Amino acid sequence: MSETTIKPLGTRVLIRPLEENTTRTTAGIYIPETAKEKPQTGEVIAIGDEEEDIPVKVGQKVLFPKYTGTEFKIDGVEHLIMEASDLLAVIE
Repeated sequence: MSETTIKPLGTRVLIRPLEENTTRTTAGIYIPETAKEKPQTGEVIAIGDEEEDIPVKVGQKVLFPKYTGTEFKIDGVEHLIMEASDLLAVIE
């Protein structure tokens, strides 16, 4: 089975959300999967063809708003595609 490749168009970026592994609070309370917040950090997987207008590079970790972008799966892995201008920050 071949791996799917997606190339964003324009100033869009392809992000793989990074899961926070905390399933328990500092007080020791377990958080069920259904109650977890959506991740707001991710790794840039691909950038659009207008590279000079996109302020991030492939491999950088970024911060984005909770309900931004279009969610979909690539080979069973969750991804987001969004406008580069929707990104909030680069995490270093």
